[in-house]
Amino acid sequence: MSAGDAVAVFGASGFIGSKVAERLERGGDSVVRFSRHPRKDDPNWRPAGGRPDLTGTRAVVNLAGASIARRWTRRVWEGIVESRVGLTRRIVRGIGAMAEDERPRVLLNASAVGFYPARGDAELREDAAPGAGRLSLLCRDWEAAAVEAESLGVRVVRLRSGVVLGRGGEAWERLRRVFSLGLGGRLGSGMQWMPWIHLDDEVGAIEFALRNERVRGPLNLCAPEPVTNREFTRLLGAHLGRPAVLPVPALVLRTVLDGFAESLLSSRRAVPERLDGAGFEFRYGSLEEALGELCGD
Repeated sequence: MSAGDAVAVFGASGFIGSKVAERLERGGDSVVRFSRHPRKDDPNWRPAGGRPDLTGTRAVVNLAGASIARRWTRRVWEGIVESRVGLTRRIVRGIGAMAEDERPRVLLNASAVGFYPARGDAELREDAAPGAGRLSLLCRDWEAAAVEAESLGVRVVRLRSGVVLGRGGEAWERLRRVFSLGLGGRLGSGMQWMPWIHLDDEVGAIEFALRNERVRGPLNLCAPEPVTNREFTRLLGAHLGRPAVLPVPALVLRTVLDGFAESLLSSRRAVPERLDGAGFEFRYGSLEEALGELCGD
């Protein structure tokens, strides 16, 4: 996809989506932003409800999704599923309703490394089989909804993101706040692998996948040097100048966070094999580099 084509960005008011939209505009693309709460006075914003109006777009980047960082009550879970699987299905139906020569040529659809099973120290490349837990099944259904667009002649990329670390993001701000108070510590045993990626690389990889027509299928968006939760905790405490000595027992996490606790305690050593193979260059390949930038070292 070349610069200058219109790109539809779903989740455009969110943490990652807003940064992607800004980066694409700096690169010369016109961007149509989709949100549950679009700006009524701006024609470049459209509602994400119902069957989205994709008129005039040649690419779709769907990064929408309700936060999973909370207790998974039945009502919360239904909202999580609708914001991911439901919206993706509606986007694909919208593409299918368009004339063939007016359809977007590419769909980049969010997913997560939660697609994979917990495999201890085993590296998880994009060809690994899906897991069987609740989060894995959600990601599987989410991706399956996006893949339906391939039958419409659309190139589909499934973005399996790790923990995205960036100022203003939910994950980073929570971690920074807790550790700054001296309350940080490993989760459970701390031996579980924690795939992560700096926000700049997350956004850069999305743009890379959008413009590189050879990239299709699943794509792990995570740094090339994953770390265990124990190592992450140690490095973050050191960069913030705060001790990281208060471990959170697994039982406490499961009691407080219910099903979401498993996403924190499960070990998924995802590696970005396809990004590396396609020639993407990370700005922050190591956690030391990422934390140095985030902590202003």
